[in-house]
Parts: sequence; C-alpha cells; structure tokens
Amino acid sequence: MGTTLAEVLQRFGPAYLRTHALSTAQAKAWRAIVSCRTAALGGQQLRCDGCGREQWRWHSCRNRHCPQCRAQARDAWKQARVAELLDVPYCHLVFTLPHELNALAAVHPRWVYESLMRCTAQTLTEFAANERWLGGTGSFTLVLHTWTQDLRAHLHVHALVACGALRQGAGEGQAAQWVQPRRGERFLFPVHALSRVFRGKFLSALQNACDAGRLPRDPQATAAQRIARLQALRRCDWVVYAKTPLAGPAAVLGYLARYTHRTAIGNERLQAIEGDQVRLRVRVNAASGQPVGKRSITIDGVQFIARLLLHVLPPGFKRIRHYGLLAAAVKSERLAQARALLRMPQPNAQAMEDAQAFMRRVAALHIERCAHCASGRWQVVGQCPADRLALARVPPLACRGPP
Repeated sequence: MGTTLAEVLQRFGPAYLRTHALSTAQAKAWRAIVSCRTAALGGQQLRCDGCGREQWRWHSCRNRHCPQCRAQARDAWKQARVAELLDVPYCHLVFTLPHELNALAAVHPRWVYESLMRCTAQTLTEFAANERWLGGTGSFTLVLHTWTQDLRAHLHVHALVACGALRQGAGEGQAAQWVQPRRGERFLFPVHALSRVFRGKFLSALQNACDAGRLPRDPQATAAQRIARLQALRRCDWVVYAKTPLAGPAAVLGYLARYTHRTAIGNERLQAIEGDQVRLRVRVNAASGQPVGKRSITIDGVQFIARLLLHVLPPGFKRIRHYGLLAAAVKSERLAQARALLRMPQPNAQAMEDAQAFMRRVAALHIERCAHCASGRWQVVGQCPADRLALARVPPLACRGPP
C-alpha cells in the first residue's frame, strides 16, 4: 500500500518545522498539497438520482507543485499546443548547470533560474541565426526542471527545438523560405559548441550580477572566493545533451507533455512510510554507474521534506517558455508563414474540455455516473465552503519572506 505526499508532510512536518522556517512560496505550496481534495478546500455534496447514495466531492488546490492537480492542466496545455507544432522533426536538448552553482541557487533561486532560461534561449537563438547551421528564426520551447529522482538539486532546462528555421527575404520582394538543417535532420547543432557558448553567457551574467551587488546572499562573500568560483566553473563540464530527433507532431507533443507539468515527485513513486524513513521508487540511468532500471530507496523523513522544498519555484516564475516563432509578439504571423511554406493545413480551433470529458477520454471514467449502481448520475444537492480556519492551521508556522 503506497502513501501520498500529503501524508509525508503531515507525518514529518512538525519535526521539520521545529528547525526550519519556510518562505512564503513554500508555505503556500505546503498548505495546498496537504489540503488538496479535503474538506479544508470545500466541495459539493452529491446524490445519485438512481440509487440515492450520497458522497462528497472535495475541491482540488490547483497548485503547480501538487502531484494530484497536474494531469488535467497538462492535457489542457497539450491541446493548446496542437496549433503551434510544425510538421518537421524536433530535437530534444538538455542544458545543465554544474552542481557548484547549487548553493547559489538555494539563496537566489529566481536569479539563477532566470539566468539559466535566458542564457539557454540566447544560445539557441544565436545558433539558429548563424548561417553555418540554419540562418533564420528557430522555434523552440524551454521547460525548467530542478530535481533528480531522489529530489537532490539538479538544475537543467529541457529544450524542444524544431529542426529548421524561417528565413525572411533579404530584400524587398524576396519571399521567406523554410531552411532545413545544413547537415541533415539528425544533426542540428554541435553540442560541444553549444556548451561553450552557454557557459560563456552564464558566467558573464554571473560576473555582472556580482559586480552590481545583485546577489547579496551569495555564499561566496568575498571577491577572492568569487574569483575562485569562476575559475572552477570554467574548468568543470557544462553538459549539453542531445537526444535522437522526434518525427511527427503527435510524437513531439506526447514527448513534450511528459516534461511540462511534471512535479518533483508524484504520489505513484511514494511507496511507504517506514518509521522515520520514506521509501520511494527511483529510476537509475547509465550515468550513475549503477545497473539501469527502477529500484527502491529510503530517505529520512525530515531530509525528504528539506529536499522537496528546494524545488518550490519563486512566486510568478514561468517554468515553461516559448521562443523564436513561438514568441507571443510574432507567433500568429510567423507560424502562419512557416505552415504555408511547409504546406501544412491550418489548424482547427479546439474547444477546451471540461473535467468530465477529460476523465472519459484519458481514464475511461465517467465521473458524472454513480459507480455503485452504474446507471444513475450524480446530482449536486449541497455545498460545503472552504474551512479557512483549517487552512490557517496548515502548516502552523511563522513564514519568512521569499528567498
């Protein structure tokens, strides 16, 4: 029998809070996860019009860190992206920050995450514009992830890049054209060159931020320490990893949806609470030096919460971003051009699904139908408002400001 993230927070939360304070964002995510689909958020009283059975359906929190609330959001996002995909192969790139920057990210997460996204986007934009590779405006989406399977800090960005670019006419009267990769669809950009340019941009941004005093809580407090850090970062590997290109919009969309709304850990990976330990399932890859596959590990409960809270994003931070042809300012015009050049039909507008239609399609569940008699339908006969007093008690702590 498995456990849930809410149960872990309730079990080990008091011990964690005796020695730690939470930021505002962490406290909000904590309250949301513990209260999701409980009476604290209110709900509806339902009665079957066939057998007369009654039950309560509690509201969800819709917090982006809650593992119970991401499936429908992910599917709605996936439907909205259908009109933005081009009928070309797509390349999956992963840009990773060295672990030497984890300490800085712990105290200045917003600056580190913003710089990671910005430097990745600038690198890909420059390579796409370079005549040696494409010579046009690319189309790519970035998704920030900050975790490993065992919830340690691992800051990286997944980039899904169209294999091609839109080149505008150089002069008046010259038509735009779609440019294919110079070396074929299986080779978009050289990863070693991407890594060097990406490293240079990030280290330049870091140096400028330190000189301007924008990182007051930097663990490397002195000028000598910061110089030593820069030298160490120039020597270490900045990994840019490229995966095999994906063919076809359907494959691309399904692949990307796996990354966009993923939380640091889902309830399906939590196996049990064993004393003061949490048992969870992890996936081991070849880079770890251990046998590839899935296995179970245990983590101290308080340490588990400490690791989990590392991955709560700063308020308002957008972890999914679109660039090039997908940039909001030019998307409608440039995508129409690209689709015309690729001889793609115009996409059909899709209506947003409601929760009932989503569950019928994805899980073959009819949530409006009574599961007991299988013939009656649930009717709303009462409402339960959110219990604000209960929300105020979850968790019982004094929060300090966001990092």
